Amino acid sequence: MTKAREPHGICALDVMFAAAKLAGRAAFLPYFPIGYPTYDESLRAIEAMAAAGVDGFEIGIPFSDPIADGPTIQAATQVALEQGATVQKCLECVRQLRARGVRQPMLMMGYANPLVAYGTDRFVTDAREAGADGLIVPDLPPEEAHFFADSCAREGMALIFMLAPTSNDQRIDLASANASGFIYVVSLTGITGARAELPDNLTSFIGRLRARTDKPLVLGFGISTPDHARQVRRMVDGFIVGSALVRAGGEGVEAVRELAGSLVAAIRG
Repeated sequence: MTKAREPHGICALDVMFAAAKLAGRAAFLPYFPIGYPTYDESLRAIEAMAAAGVDGFEIGIPFSDPIADGPTIQAATQVALEQGATVQKCLECVRQLRARGVRQPMLMMGYANPLVAYGTDRFVTDAREAGADGLIVPDLPPEEAHFFADSCAREGMALIFMLAPTSNDQRIDLASANASGFIYVVSLTGITGARAELPDNLTSFIGRLRARTDKPLVLGFGISTPDHARQVRRMVDGFIVGSALVRAGGEGVEAVRELAGSLVAAIRG
């Protein structure tokens, strides 16, 4: 068992957001899938980002039908699956990263099917013991929160739900009531992927969410450049960059380190 970290779980996220707020910026949580381009390289990429000063991580669990993801992440996770990536190996990755000294909060990002097949209660327990702090399950609607909610509450783990520009007030209230840790704000209607510009209606969408919830808001989908990071660093409590970092991962660990470092510099400058 991985030695317990203090703080852990929801408390670790609370500390992360408080530190970022004190610094007058959003927290930066990169996404990276385990097993891409190889298992060892994915660990080295995450270590490199940790050393660059990111605030937390989305640890991607590869799945054969990632309905929320665009072509970059789809292709990367398919490579990882072909090389034998499994839920168990992803948990082992977190355990190894903790043993190597990575201290930032880690959220396991995976689709419901493989987690249910693994066993939801078993997965939450094993993820907590490995050193993870919470779960993001893109295809788990808040109406079905009971599949994971009790286990997460028992282990002190965050359970994250997504809201999109199409979410009505009733859905915003439902997600807020069931989410712990933060709410994942989908910046646009569509799938993940780097984009040239952020949506024009982003400010009004964030304002609509702020009016209905006091949970931290973490923005994802489409953020890819230091300029994007500067635009959102005071708009939300955190932001996620995925596809751009995964694309860099195909070029090597140094490319990931360079991009992550430029994003960190953008929000701290």
